[in-house]
Amino acid sequence: MATVSTVRRARARRGRTTALLAAAVAAALAAGCSPGSGSHDDGRGPAREPGRSPTTAAPAGPVLAVKIDNSRRARPHTGLNSADIVYVEQVEGGLSRLMAVYATRLPRAVGPVRSARESDLELLGQFDRPTLAYSGAQRKLLPLIENAPVRAEPPGRTSGAYHRGTDRPAPHNLYLRPGALLPEAPGAAALTTGFRYGAAPAGGAPDTSETVDFPAARFTFTWSASRGRWLVAMDGSAATTTDAGRTAPATVVVQYVKLRRSGFHDSLGNNTPFTETVGSGRAKVLRDGRAYEVNWSRPKAADGTRFTTGDGRPVAFAPGQVWVVFAKA
Repeated sequence: MATVSTVRRARARRGRTTALLAAAVAAALAAGCSPGSGSHDDGRGPAREPGRSPTTAAPAGPVLAVKIDNSRRARPHTGLNSADIVYVEQVEGGLSRLMAVYATRLPRAVGPVRSARESDLELLGQFDRPTLAYSGAQRKLLPLIENAPVRAEPPGRTSGAYHRGTDRPAPHNLYLRPGALLPEAPGAAALTTGFRYGAAPAGGAPDTSETVDFPAARFTFTWSASRGRWLVAMDGSAATTTDAGRTAPATVVVQYVKLRRSGFHDSLGNNTPFTETVGSGRAKVLRDGRAYEVNWSRPKAADGTRFTTGDGRPVAFAPGQVWVVFAKA
């Protein structure tokens, strides 16, 4: 159990994180900014319950967040099944990209790694100076990333952290070695997301399949009673990994958020949508073959996200990997 002083220090760090993030965003916009030892995964996927309260122990360090390519040519992924949380974001042209967050296990390799977006910094504000691994960003976004309260780790910054695979062409063949960035997994206490884990809430409706459509991407989650997991399909094809088989989270959250235009564009002139993860709205939680209509709330970037029923009761997720899909409200 954490002491009172530990909690006070954590709150102070979060306050500084919020201030730094706000200052970085303001400064950047004003400038016109458009394998190792320890708890490393053996490739068999997560075999843990990341739902322990973050107050039960002090984390060994920050979480690792990796931006992952999700174009058709980037699949199958590597190391995705070891993540505690997978966020699904919309990017330019209505396509999708993933952010995988690692705390309880570090796989030997993760990828393919791709570029960061402005929305990532707001999303990562809930953690205490997380490590962000990414392959680059739009030139005008780089100052914002460098001044944000994250440990930025693009290629070339840490020797031996990245390598190119030979099974597919660039840019879909860049892989991260997490052990080069973190000596060990920080543990479940670093997952300051606000998520709760435990017994299923009362109510819900039977649900064995849910599909979320982006303008140019599709995700389908199909309940497997035999595995007790939701099998993931992307663009009509089963999602698999090179090192741990089928992708199958224990809980899926479809979180309805505001998407707005940002001040950034890709090389073709497409605007980069900004995903607003601070605020409140509705969501659908999928667990144990049932769907729950809930509410979400995240008052500040330094806060985690709370999911509650209509009468305000917290909603618990099933122990295991969680996917959060940000869908347009």
